[in-house]
Amino acid sequence: MRIVGVDLGGTRIRVALLDENYTLLKRVEEPTRSWEGPAVTIPRILNLIAGIIDASDEPVQAIGISSPGPIDPVTGRIVSPPNLQGWVDIPLGRIAQERFPGIPTYIGNDANVAALAEVYNGAARGHTHAIYITVSTGIGGGIVIDGKLFTGAHGLAGELGHTVILVDGERVSTLEIEASGPGLARYVARRIREGAQSLVTEMVNGDLDAITGKTVGQAAQAGDPLALEAVTRSGRLIGYSIASLMHLFNPTIFVVGGGVSNLGELLFEPMRQAARAHVIDPAYYEQAAIVPAALGEDVAIIGAAALAIQELEAAGRN
Repeated sequence: MRIVGVDLGGTRIRVALLDENYTLLKRVEEPTRSWEGPAVTIPRILNLIAGIIDASDEPVQAIGISSPGPIDPVTGRIVSPPNLQGWVDIPLGRIAQERFPGIPTYIGNDANVAALAEVYNGAARGHTHAIYITVSTGIGGGIVIDGKLFTGAHGLAGELGHTVILVDGERVSTLEIEASGPGLARYVARRIREGAQSLVTEMVNGDLDAITGKTVGQAAQAGDPLALEAVTRSGRLIGYSIASLMHLFNPTIFVVGGGVSNLGELLFEPMRQAARAHVIDPAYYEQAAIVPAALGEDVAIIGAAALAIQELEAAGRN
């Protein structure tokens, strides 16, 4: 079997040829340059796919595309992703299907398909009930139930980062706003403006608007107390969300990926502590591991291929 997996990201377009074991046989990539707009970028995506198809040693059976959300996976329509400016109501699935009419094309939210990737070929292999959370510029997620991706009645489920939370007992916010990479940066900048001392101030030469999640992460790894406070806070908030998800879905594993997760135990320990402390019964926590993602930057490509294979199986076309 040969599958084409496409990772449409805000920074890069990556296209690969995979077999049924999710082995990457060939891969190409180029900058997305999303500011050029979909009219320019989409033909480049299609040309990359065509090149991969031409290079395949066997007929390609399906194309899977991972795209930033929100999207409508039923129609293959990209709604309005924040990191693809100008991409509003773009029927990428239909456009690809028209270019490659003999090859079925499937499109999925990047965080959703990452969940499939980790279940089929990553940290959650062997688990049929799993939840994937990505913590990066934003916070997204994917839910796998009985080995199948759960996307809800209209294909829009799994937006874990937009869980509404109450912060400091009075301010309504979301998990993404508070605990993502930019959330780390905002928290540290606010605390410094309030008078807190931090290595971060020197790292950005006093320009607090230049603080990023990466800056905070580096300071935390260097032992800066304020940066550690921020990372601990983010881990704790994510842990609260995980406790809620344990109650709702009772999975056997949570896989946490994304750039912020590279902070390792600085993030994972408060995350686990918060989840453990807020379940109604220890069984929820004891029967659900919380582990780092395993697939790194290949996760969206593998996830797109996994989506395509799953859809082929559902249609009886494999």
